[in-house]
Amino acid sequence: MDWRSIPSLAALRAFDALARHGSLSAAARELNVTHAAVSQHLRALEADFGEVLARREGQGMQLTEAGHELAIALGEGFARIADGVSALRDRNAVRPVVVALTPSFAEAWLMPRMGGFWAAHPEIEVRLVPGVTLTDFRRDGIDVAIRFGGGDWPGLQAEPLALSAFVVVAAPHFTKARDLKGLLKLTGQDWFFSGASSEQQIWGKAIGVDFKAIGAREMANNGLVASAVRAGLGVSLQAKTLVAPDLASGQLISLHEGDPEGLGYYLVTRPDGLSHSARLFVRWLRRLAKA
Repeated sequence: MDWRSIPSLAALRAFDALARHGSLSAAARELNVTHAAVSQHLRALEADFGEVLARREGQGMQLTEAGHELAIALGEGFARIADGVSALRDRNAVRPVVVALTPSFAEAWLMPRMGGFWAAHPEIEVRLVPGVTLTDFRRDGIDVAIRFGGGDWPGLQAEPLALSAFVVVAAPHFTKARDLKGLLKLTGQDWFFSGASSEQQIWGKAIGVDFKAIGAREMANNGLVASAVRAGLGVSLQAKTLVAPDLASGQLISLHEGDPEGLGYYLVTRPDGLSHSARLFVRWLRRLAKA
């Protein structure tokens, strides 16, 4: 970059403050300089660009069209600088690792394994934020997300964490159905799904079962769904990784398995780097998924 080709940063900072506050005096107070200094910076910028950037209007200043364009560019640029500085300062800061994830993944897969991470890193606090809606990483302070879908989230980095098949499960003697054709003959009251599990509804439509349309039994969370199915009250769609212990023990049996290409759980992060604590958590997740 040729720094000689752009105005001084002091002048650009002054104009950014003026644009945000709409007042020379307010901009001067923010920058801890005099009213005259901000006015001088404004005149210097206008001379440099050959454009009027702001006009006095009553007690304040009104930006021109050129002033608006410059203000938008400066706002975006200074915001990126602030993000970069904060990320660098936070890299080794001791703060919680905030993880957004689906409720079913948190309950059935992650929480039973979290003891291993805390045993290895007792100094790191991990704050889990279960939810079915997508979160805004910057707005919500999210470090890492475990999302369900096809891996395409613009502006974020996504890597497969668990792309295992889904499975229709039931207690051993609940139904004689052992294939998809037999399952599709079940009534809506035989199916259980969680309103907090987008995974189940996506998988259901993949095999031709729309839970809302058939009037399936909806539970508040996947823990209740699993309890109902273990008790022999119905069938449910689950990620195979989440019910592997139940299948291994024989408490549940598999009635049908599917594997929609690319559909599963993804480890999602921002492209601008992680704190030291978040990097340790991500490495632990990767090792766990491979195992």
